[in-house]
Amino acid sequence: MAAAASSSLASQFLGLRREAAPSTALFVQSAQSKLRLPSTRCPNGRVVAMAGTGKFFVGGNWKCNGTTDSVSRLVADLNVAKLENDVDVVVAPPYIYLDKVRQSLTNRIEISAQNSWVGKGGAFTGEISAEQLIDIGCKWVILGHSERRHIIGEDNQFIGKKAAYALSQNLKVIACIGEKLEERETGKTFDVCFQQMKAFADSISDWTNVVIAYEPVWAIGTGKVATPQQAQEVHAAVRDWLKNNVSAEVASSTRIIYGGSVNGSNCSELAEEEDIDGFLVGGASLKGPEFATIVNSVTSKKVAA
Repeated sequence: MAAAASSSLASQFLGLRREAAPSTALFVQSAQSKLRLPSTRCPNGRVVAMAGTGKFFVGGNWKCNGTTDSVSRLVADLNVAKLENDVDVVVAPPYIYLDKVRQSLTNRIEISAQNSWVGKGGAFTGEISAEQLIDIGCKWVILGHSERRHIIGEDNQFIGKKAAYALSQNLKVIACIGEKLEERETGKTFDVCFQQMKAFADSISDWTNVVIAYEPVWAIGTGKVATPQQAQEVHAAVRDWLKNNVSAEVASSTRIIYGGSVNGSNCSELAEEEDIDGFLVGGASLKGPEFATIVNSVTSKKVAA
């Protein structure tokens, strides 16, 4: 019995790589040193664009930021912000502020966690289970973020399993994908994103409560942002991948949002692209008025349509 239990627990840890994580500072320095970010093309030289039918979606990932006072001020700003009605809005505070934010934030905005464990809770120090998140009223969780992949060491299959378990507990998933700078420069953007998509697809049977976030790693926290054309190209390719590997219905209904240095100045131009269904916002989500501007960029989507 003990051996079987040990084997079961060990299987949950498969996918946590043990090699040393790359230096974040070195990575950012490398990304900032590149002036040209080449576009990536599909093998046949074209991408099939099929605009999604889902509601515009904007998520704010607060990451490991905030204090009791700053979180209270941010919530106060969000509570008075005028937000367009036809947008799903979600924010992801650090774990220790989740319940505080849930209790004080307008119900116009839903709450997300930034990570969850791969299975049921138990003797897993430092982890948070999907059941616990549901228990405090959390609706969403971000899984597969590049900082979890490349710093913590989670691999594609492990992330896919985490997504499947979260969904099984009625926790909706923001599933992140994206390539590193060297992968884009060597023409591997689609290969990387499709491998990450396959790991999700291998574990997920119902995509109703899944939002895909394309976040090129070279654009996260670097001040760089994909051009609208670069982002649209990948979004359209991912939607086409869903059509060919899951179903046309899932491809049409699944929202594919963009993340990577999105701010109040560039969001409207990005929102005009037909396959960009919203945003996952990092630093700018810590500023209530600017985050509201990004939410309201849905008006650019309406004009573009």
